[in-house]
Amino acid sequence: MFPDNIMSDAAPRLPAPPIARRVPRIDVVHGERRVDDYFWLRSKDDPEVHTYLNAENAFTDAVMGPWQGVAAGLYDEMLARIKEDDQTVPYRRGGYLYYSRTEQGKQYSITCRKAKSLDAPEEIILDQNALAAGHPFFALGASTVSDDGHLIAYATDLTGFRQYTLHIKDLRTGALLPDRVERVVSLAWAADSRTLFYVVEDEAKRPYRLYRHRLGTLVDELVFEEKDALFHLGVERSLSRRYLFAQSASFTTTEVRFLPASEPEAAWTVVLPREHNHEYHVEHWMGEGAEDLFYIRTNGGGRRNFRVVTAPVADLRPARFVERLAHRDDVMLEDIEVFARHYVVQERDDRSAMMA
Repeated sequence: MFPDNIMSDAAPRLPAPPIARRVPRIDVVHGERRVDDYFWLRSKDDPEVHTYLNAENAFTDAVMGPWQGVAAGLYDEMLARIKEDDQTVPYRRGGYLYYSRTEQGKQYSITCRKAKSLDAPEEIILDQNALAAGHPFFALGASTVSDDGHLIAYATDLTGFRQYTLHIKDLRTGALLPDRVERVVSLAWAADSRTLFYVVEDEAKRPYRLYRHRLGTLVDELVFEEKDALFHLGVERSLSRRYLFAQSASFTTTEVRFLPASEPEAAWTVVLPREHNHEYHVEHWMGEGAEDLFYIRTNGGGRRNFRVVTAPVADLRPARFVERLAHRDDVMLEDIEVFARHYVVQERDDRSAMMA
């Protein structure tokens, strides 16, 4: 399926590709010297950057122009094999069943819910197609519904620069609240449905600050700032919904803080202080009549493939650890999800990856 003239002697001569000028920028981080010749291309408002990018686009159009028919044919063929009208498996949270679905001819998914039963009328809580209308680009970032089911917090990018703006929508009226925050990366509601924790990124796009936001307030409270440039910060809610976790993580080291979701004004507590080359992940479990436990997937003590231990939330000293899954030299324990009556682990060895 080659265009008739793409390999012939009569093929049009292509223009020379544009060459970006080199302007060395030197940064010294942790004693390491780094030179970036193209840092100037980060200046999105610089007319010279626009001129260069337009030249890149023109060159791409010239090179790929003869292939437009082939590309259109491949797209149509792939689209014919995709189920455009599709729906995810519903999951229950609070008094609702949540799911998302897609519609034929529409580019984005639609988030929906039904009260108590799948036989109930559908409520659309977030239609990405409507949010994208009139914009040259659209992407949905983090999103989460408050515990009372009245509000949804979500972040959108309308520029393509992966800079997300936080919005809060009242699901009872469909109206947007005036609360709005720029450069939000992750977010999680407290149990009171009026306090929202979120993390923002710095100019280098590193998530680094955790804030506490109360609905209707103009000034948010800085809870924690990750000052080490090697670490990224994120916030999430436990599957049990009882705790919030704020995780600082580099490629080889982790530190997790937790907060009871029912106590949004309380101080955050460190699970295990950061230790070089120690990675860990925390989930919460509380069985009927049992004590609060954290399930911790950890590679501490040189156990590079990780093991799983539990510890009482009230006493997280390593002396209280109970091993649930031992470390194995030939199996990597990649993830664990903890539910009310069971937990699921994801493992990988030299032959395959598996769920157990």
